[in-house]
Amino acid sequence: MLTNKKLGFIGGGNMAEALVKGLITSSFIEAKNIFVSDPIQERLGFLHKEYKIKAIADNRELVQKCDILILAIKPQVVRKVLENFSDLVDGHKLVISVAAGVSIDMIEGILDEEGGKKVSVVRTMPNTPALVQEGVTAICSSEHATKMDVKIAHRVFEAVGQTVDVEEVHIDAVTGLSGSGPAYIFMIIEALSDAGVKVGLSREVSNILTIQTVLGSAKLARESGKHPGELKDMVTSPGGTTISGLHTLEEGGLRTTLMNAVEIATRRSIALGKNSAKNDRSSK
Repeated sequence: MLTNKKLGFIGGGNMAEALVKGLITSSFIEAKNIFVSDPIQERLGFLHKEYKIKAIADNRELVQKCDILILAIKPQVVRKVLENFSDLVDGHKLVISVAAGVSIDMIEGILDEEGGKKVSVVRTMPNTPALVQEGVTAICSSEHATKMDVKIAHRVFEAVGQTVDVEEVHIDAVTGLSGSGPAYIFMIIEALSDAGVKVGLSREVSNILTIQTVLGSAKLARESGKHPGELKDMVTSPGGTTISGLHTLEEGGLRTTLMNAVEIATRRSIALGKNSAKNDRSSK
């Protein structure tokens, strides 16, 4: 699917590196067909040396050489960056955005201010476990993107984990759940490890037990195909230790707290998106 395609990363940060590593490791695309641009020369040098990809200092040169453009840049610089090469982007190029809070309409508007180009844009929301090839990425597309464009986007992000299709209207919910979700899990890991120390375990042992328990439980949930409630019941014997612990979690409102966290994070994502759009309009 990516054979003979040239893929260019505009921005060489952590997410770009994760995707480069995943794509090369999975042999989805050869290193010689991957390009990256970044304003920091040291970063370009590192990516070229580490992954043998082609480093380019100028965004316009990269756009001219590549069929697929991945916008791995901060939301606040999207307009400035896109305006620099908008004249070079036509309906033959696929633009994939990783910029949080930047809508498809905004990207299309910048790249096609004159109208009539029909630019193919795919918007994505990956999460940080992509850094270890265990991420999950939600994908939505513009009306001009073809089924093949969407398949290509899935292929790119499958290199760093799993992918799902969503409507753009749900991208803020994705942000609240899987985008912010790793932080919730890290807090749970930290709390469980602290609990182990409280009941007498060393920090080292407590960390190992906690992390492997979370990792193993997630893998079991993914591979068993069973409902989480069913898996929970498998561990819970009548009058045992687990039901006592679960009772305390229910008493503390764990479910409600996590559900509220996702909802609040979703609302915040919506608000940030509106502010981003408002600031972009005022900067024109």
